[in-house]
Amino acid sequence: MTEDPDATQRTSIPPQLMENLSPEAAILMARKERAQSVRARGEDPFTNQVGEFTRVGEVVARYAEARVDGKYDAARVTAIGGTARVTGRIVSVRSFGKASFLRLRDATGEIQLFCKKDTLGADYERLHVAGGEIEIADHVAAEGSLMVTKTGELSIEAKSLRLLTKAHRPPPEKWHGLQDVELRYRQRYVDLVANTEVADVFRARALLIRALRKFLDDHGFLEVDTPSLVTLVGGAAARPFHTHHNALDLDLFLRIAPELFLKRCLVGGFDRVYEIARCYRNEGISTRHNPEFSMLEYYQAYATYETLMDQTERMLRYVDHALAAAMPEAHERWLKSRVYTLDRPFARIPMAKAALDAARATKIPEIVVACDGGWKTVVDFLDRTLRDSPERIKEWSKAQARAIDWGNFRKGLSKCENAGERLFAVYEYLAEPFLASDYRTGPVSDDTSRSIPVFVIDHPYEISPLARRKDADPSLTDRFELFIEGRELCNAFSELNDPDDQAARFRDQVEKKTRGAEETMDYDEDYIRALEHGMPPAAGFGMGIDRLVMMLCSQPSIRDVILFPLLRPES
Repeated sequence: MTEDPDATQRTSIPPQLMENLSPEAAILMARKERAQSVRARGEDPFTNQVGEFTRVGEVVARYAEARVDGKYDAARVTAIGGTARVTGRIVSVRSFGKASFLRLRDATGEIQLFCKKDTLGADYERLHVAGGEIEIADHVAAEGSLMVTKTGELSIEAKSLRLLTKAHRPPPEKWHGLQDVELRYRQRYVDLVANTEVADVFRARALLIRALRKFLDDHGFLEVDTPSLVTLVGGAAARPFHTHHNALDLDLFLRIAPELFLKRCLVGGFDRVYEIARCYRNEGISTRHNPEFSMLEYYQAYATYETLMDQTERMLRYVDHALAAAMPEAHERWLKSRVYTLDRPFARIPMAKAALDAARATKIPEIVVACDGGWKTVVDFLDRTLRDSPERIKEWSKAQARAIDWGNFRKGLSKCENAGERLFAVYEYLAEPFLASDYRTGPVSDDTSRSIPVFVIDHPYEISPLARRKDADPSLTDRFELFIEGRELCNAFSELNDPDDQAARFRDQVEKKTRGAEETMDYDEDYIRALEHGMPPAAGFGMGIDRLVMMLCSQPSIRDVILFPLLRPES
């Protein structure tokens, strides 16, 4: 048994020329020569005349009942009978001289082609192993009857074999050679063929988006489209991309969120709307951030953020179950690698309590004592101490029970302008990094323990310019962020529909911008006018689609779930 011979063998290109070429160039030239040989006999190596065919997955499904304990029973396959004509890419070739096995793959699955010289006749000579042009990576059409090999594999005994597309470039060695991460992202078209688990992730992505749509459609939501080119920055605190419309001579921004337009729909009488939107934020790139990303936003009239917390739990379980039903093998693989669970009720904790609990968890005596006065006391104590006595950082670093980044925490506090921003800084540095270890099904040391998703609720109004203030405490808002295994997935809140309050917060954003803040919103006069027409009480929700796929498919980087992520140009 031999693998398909090297692509440079059996070529008419002079040896001295081949020796002067790089290995890649030599293979490319040899494969192009084989394409020319197809043309020379009057055939097109890039034909569009395909004819009728059956997808591989449909063929395999037809014989599913003949599979027993992982192998196919020849008698059952014979009893079902039938022939099939399939198309796809050749992903491996094994030759035994007068017989060869080709593995054929299309988007629905793989099947083996059993090619015998006696059966195929002249078509067998088209195989590269027999001196012809058909080889690994080529697209072909094959027709024959179904059979079972000695090893119990369902196969098509080919009666005809025809080249559809000649691949000038070969795949990575043995289809598993594409390991360089940047090369994988840059040549995703090769990555998808070489790494089937990568293709599974993008199939899952499409399935998850369909499941989200079905969940929302079934709950009475209307899908709408809103502008991606806008004249004002709004809907989130982020730095935008700039562009220009030539015909109108108008400077524009790429949207950072569809929020303000979707809430205009609420004013107009559509009381449940959603959009799966492409958004753009001119920010840094990391494993969780990409300047171009997909977001689900939906808005529901006559609902509160508590309504949406319940709905979020149901929605995430719904789409995960849909993924398990559609891709059971891949889902089982991803499930085993998860360090969190969606099966338990999600935790719900106010940001102030999370900050207070985290301060106590440092086990630094003077911080613990300050906690007795409540969250405002400990926030003021930390702010005053780190501002006036920064040398205490060394002492605290030695005495603390957790690894806290005191240096950056101090810098973050120094930029805060009010109590709400200081509370958020304490939460961000003392609590958020430890959510996955603080909320679990059991002790961290337990191998079976999993983290529980956490809704961090009741954010300060100063960091929530579009959220409704709490009736019980106007310094806070009816807002939540959902964290799963320490990663933020969702942001939602009861919507602010008081036009005067919203106008004041817009003015505050503009004032920050005049002081040099880049991640702020503009004053949107038309949106205020819309609110003056009356927006019903409502709650709104935003979730990164890319982060959802990362989470459910156990992917470490956002680039692993974006087909063609932004990269620097090749040198």
